[in-house]
Amino acid sequence: MSVPEVVPGDHRMTADQIGSLQPALAALLGKFREFFKRPETFAHWERYLLGLMLDLKRKSIEPIALAAGVAVRTLQEFLAFFVWDHERIDDRLQQMVMDDHAGERAIGVIDGSGHAKQGAKTPGVKRQWCGERGKVDNCVVGQHLLYTDNHARNPFTCMLASDLYLPEDWAADRERCRAAGIPDELDYRPKWQMALDQLKAALGNGVRFSYVTFDEEYGQVPAFWFELDALGQRAIGEVPANFLCWPSLPHCHSLQSAHAAKRVDNVCRQSPVFTQQKWQRVTVKNTTRGPLVWEVKAARVHLVVASETPSRPTNRQYWLIVARHVQTGEIKYFVSNAPASAGLQELLTAAFARWHVEKWFERAKQETGFGDFEVRTYTSLIRHWLCSRLAMYFLAEQTQRLRGEKSADHAGTGGRGDPHVGHEDLEPALALVC
Repeated sequence: MSVPEVVPGDHRMTADQIGSLQPALAALLGKFREFFKRPETFAHWERYLLGLMLDLKRKSIEPIALAAGVAVRTLQEFLAFFVWDHERIDDRLQQMVMDDHAGERAIGVIDGSGHAKQGAKTPGVKRQWCGERGKVDNCVVGQHLLYTDNHARNPFTCMLASDLYLPEDWAADRERCRAAGIPDELDYRPKWQMALDQLKAALGNGVRFSYVTFDEEYGQVPAFWFELDALGQRAIGEVPANFLCWPSLPHCHSLQSAHAAKRVDNVCRQSPVFTQQKWQRVTVKNTTRGPLVWEVKAARVHLVVASETPSRPTNRQYWLIVARHVQTGEIKYFVSNAPASAGLQELLTAAFARWHVEKWFERAKQETGFGDFEVRTYTSLIRHWLCSRLAMYFLAEQTQRLRGEKSADHAGTGGRGDPHVGHEDLEPALALVC
């Protein structure tokens, strides 16, 4: 079998290149056949996954259907109405990640991602913060959980879960929800609660993380930290400058400001537990531009039990870390529930692993159409995300495997090919896989 060259950062493939990976692709798809009652439905699933991996100009339903030589309506109904158990496929994917890619330094990255969309009928769409645009815009927001082994040179990553964030005004309009196929039991939940549910499901499927990490949208919620403690899950996450803590236990339980919790930026500037320390330099990772170095100080603090008035400190202590970029002077604040014995290198390595999810989104949108959904039902959206994640899983596995093989004489998967691939280009690959 000829092996195509795999170029890091671009995994889109022509039909010939997919065909060359036929045994691996057929083996992967075969692990999910039991979740499809009808062979015709399984065949549509194969077509859709292959279309997501081809070098099409856009990876929405219509271009994929045209490339596969099937009716657009058929593929729309496949995503929205055909019977196949996408929830069990999700579970199986998580189990496979653990079977084949478990690692002692594995990290989970929790993140929300906005996808700009026009119109008003895509499930969950509204004007809200859109990370894709870097501003408030009309978009759909997903809540995601990424797995990475955090390997320094050849990292494996897989998106374990993707769920729709349902805005409060959508949840209050059940008629609108039903028109979009959103189940009645799906209600508004803050993203941090959605993230906890994703973590619990992953842990139930055997997934294990040395740490999970996240930005300040999650880190700023004390209840989120306490739920992570209850799960026994180590975490490190960014917090805003106004996040409250106690550098030492207050002398009494009082509303007086002298005994109140302090902002973390003031603690790091003024508390002796920080001012009496010297900055330590930590190399977070090596990049193509050289080592990424931050100066850090760290101390143990008490968080706020915010459900009581006056608030009181937690019985246990957490890490508070202030990090300053050596070149730019940028300041970040992190909290971690890791034990006192955890080292700064370990903590900072986990904290800065969030780049994996940014890179995954970038590649998934380019290579498997993660953001190209043009759907009007909830089930179609969830299934599109699942198929895109599975396609990325396959490409990530093959990239990791093939990087170590000589491939100078073979066509590269990084080649752009014809952006308007026709159905005759997809059929050879389908014949090999089916």
